[in-house]
Amino acid sequence: MAGKKKQIPLRLGDELYDELAKWAEADFRSVNGQIEYLLTECVKQHNKNGKYISDILKEK
Repeated sequence: MAGKKKQIPLRLGDELYDELAKWAEADFRSVNGQIEYLLTECVKQHNKNGKYISDILKEK
């Protein structure tokens, strides 16, 4: 990801944050880094086939 990064406020529930924190730790990332990684992967997937990941998961 090139260029200046923008800061945005993000509200997460305690349970979601805790799960992201566990996942981030397992992947050796910060929570912020994990969120950025996940969003980047979702955008790549969306751009690849025009579908949202939730739609793809529902098809399985």
